[in-house]
Amino acid sequence: MTEKVILAGFGGQGMMLLGRLLAQAAMANSLYVTYFPSYGTEVRGGTAVYHLVISSEEIFSPLIEEADTLIVMNQPSYQKYKEMIKPDGLMLLNSSMVKCDLFPDVKIYKIPATEIASKLGNVLVSNIVMLGAYLTIKKLFTAENILDQLSISLSGRKKDLLAINKQALEKGMQAIHSFTA
Repeated sequence: MTEKVILAGFGGQGMMLLGRLLAQAAMANSLYVTYFPSYGTEVRGGTAVYHLVISSEEIFSPLIEEADTLIVMNQPSYQKYKEMIKPDGLMLLNSSMVKCDLFPDVKIYKIPATEIASKLGNVLVSNIVMLGAYLTIKKLFTAENILDQLSISLSGRKKDLLAINKQALEKGMQAIHSFTA
């Protein structure tokens, strides 16, 4: 099993946290992981992309030329990375901020992540909404695996954010259960 994922959005949309959570969950499950975070020169507001490879076998490069999964949070990132999805791949799009083309050979899920996160009271958890959707579709890890990693990442001063992140994860999972293409 090998899963190649590209996570892309504006700086500040949590792509680095999302990638790190998946990488840590993979390592906790004794899988091989490589990742390559990249920030736009603009920092906050610029493009942030995270190449993540998870495998049951040794991995030789963190770079991805053709992704199994593309998780995109905004239109500029969609425009930049949409051609990197492989045929029969999976695209998870934040439909609150992305309008997409037709890809007849790609499975596309449009998740209104920003809208869902806003209703929860904090748009900054839209990345975790997308993570919940991804977990439900791919089933690589359980929600408990991710919540364990979240509790580690959100310890100390950030521990109050764990409850809303848990809600965001659940809402993302529910969004897929109620999905109609």
